[in-house]
Amino acid sequence: MNLIDTHAHLTDNRFAHDLDEVLLRAEKSGVRAMINVGYDLPSSRRCVALASKREMFFAAVGIHPHEAAKASKQALVQLRQLALGGNVVALGEIGLDYYYNHSPRNLQQQLFRQQIRLAKSLSLPIIVHDRDAHEDVLTILREEGAETVGGVLHCFSGDRNFALRCLSLGFHLSLAGPITFNNSRDLAAVAEIVPADRLLLETDAPYLAPVPYRGKRNEPAYLLAVAEKVATLRGITVEELADSTTENAKKLFRLEIRGNCGA
Repeated sequence: MNLIDTHAHLTDNRFAHDLDEVLLRAEKSGVRAMINVGYDLPSSRRCVALASKREMFFAAVGIHPHEAAKASKQALVQLRQLALGGNVVALGEIGLDYYYNHSPRNLQQQLFRQQIRLAKSLSLPIIVHDRDAHEDVLTILREEGAETVGGVLHCFSGDRNFALRCLSLGFHLSLAGPITFNNSRDLAAVAEIVPADRLLLETDAPYLAPVPYRGKRNEPAYLLAVAEKVATLRGITVEELADSTTENAKKLFRLEIRGNCGA
């Protein structure tokens, strides 16, 4: 098996006591590499630090829309410095979240635009968080010319029509645990129509564990359950899906795979 978990948060405290075991299970499930994704400056620093110690880790740095009300000009300067560090392959996760609205929407939009501009200045792809904000996310991506660096709509949650509109901008779509849920009809339709060269897989660990692990702490080893479901929907083998999504991740994030998960 040849899988890459393109979105995880293994710097979360829930992995503090057994990270080595988590990585061994991931390796046994065929996960070759993982991108740890930041959501504020402290978590982004931890992602960069972990990527410097573990050969199969890469880092993405960014400020989540939940944190928009706290994001200062100095924070963006520090984010830029972090992004210039080794093993940073994307800016993220960034975007809009209108479900929780932890920060005012205008500040979320402002921060999203600022981080897209930063990504463009650094020639880094972006990892986009979009929850209940489809239209504004698409508008901002278009207006900011985000297609020049590209990226991925992580843990994609839209329907077939929205998927096609995101694809028309040149973005990748990433599927996660929810594709295995009983109420995943819209996602199933998306899984069937995404071009083979635009599809990515992720866990979003420790969140959104797939069936049959739903309700447990998610981890990269469970990516195999996501891959199996998506492969079934697309009518191909899980090995074929793993190979194609791994190539997509390597191209989008310019990954150089090294060592093994437990290195």
